[in-house]
Amino acid sequence: MEHATPAVLILIVLLVGPVLYYIRLANQGRELFIRRIAGIDAIDDAVGRSVEMGRPMAFTSGLTGISPLLYACLGVLRYIGRKAAVYKSRLFVPCSDPEALALTDATLQNAYRTEKRFQSYNPSMIRFLSEEQFAFASGYQGLVHRERVGSAFLFGRFAAESLILAEAGQQVGAVQVAATTSPEQVPFFLTTCDYTLIGEELYAAGAYLSKDPVQTGSLRGQDFAKCVIVVLIFIGIAQATYSAIRTGAPQAPLAEWITADWQAVFGSEPEAPPADEPRTDA
Repeated sequence: MEHATPAVLILIVLLVGPVLYYIRLANQGRELFIRRIAGIDAIDDAVGRSVEMGRPMAFTSGLTGISPLLYACLGVLRYIGRKAAVYKSRLFVPCSDPEALALTDATLQNAYRTEKRFQSYNPSMIRFLSEEQFAFASGYQGLVHRERVGSAFLFGRFAAESLILAEAGQQVGAVQVAATTSPEQVPFFLTTCDYTLIGEELYAAGAYLSKDPVQTGSLRGQDFAKCVIVVLIFIGIAQATYSAIRTGAPQAPLAEWITADWQAVFGSEPEAPPADEPRTDA
């Protein structure tokens, strides 16, 4: 902010302002429209499949620590936990982060209280396996095979262990829904899971299912900010194309305006007149 140009300050207002505005509307109880994505239908189908087969469900956020990503995952977990409470289905939540485990426990308790089934809540459904990447993967694989889960939900940040986790569910015939913001792990989930949410779809699912005002408001505001960025991109492309056609060299005045400093925009201050030199008599 200290060295921001005037244009950058305007962009900050255009990008951050809508987020704060829509969060305020959501906190006031206004209904914000969020399009229902296909991945949410896949979650409902997976839950229904487990209930029909009488087999438990498994949910893991992988290597996700305390972060905005974890809160999006917990929004999905709360929804699944409420479904498990209503249908009296068992739900296992293996964790790899001790701090995330505490939030996971609080989220599930809230889910069971919301459905007035807190007497059915069992703390043993949350399992701390290991902070080590492949030790956690081995523990998850053993849990899935022993309990023969009917559906598995892999939401969060994953690394090289992603294929191990997904293969475990596939080997027991579980319906699997995955969602990750790790682009290098998306191909593994696409080949082993029934449905995969890619990138920001995870945040959209968390906001849609949790109905949290902060998540829904920020998601709506970020969509508006993306529209501003797209408009600026098209303006820059149009300027560069027009300049290339007219002069043979692409130029983008918009880029120059964004990087212009305060003096270039508002004009430089007039220079002070030079001081009178002392007179010297011959």
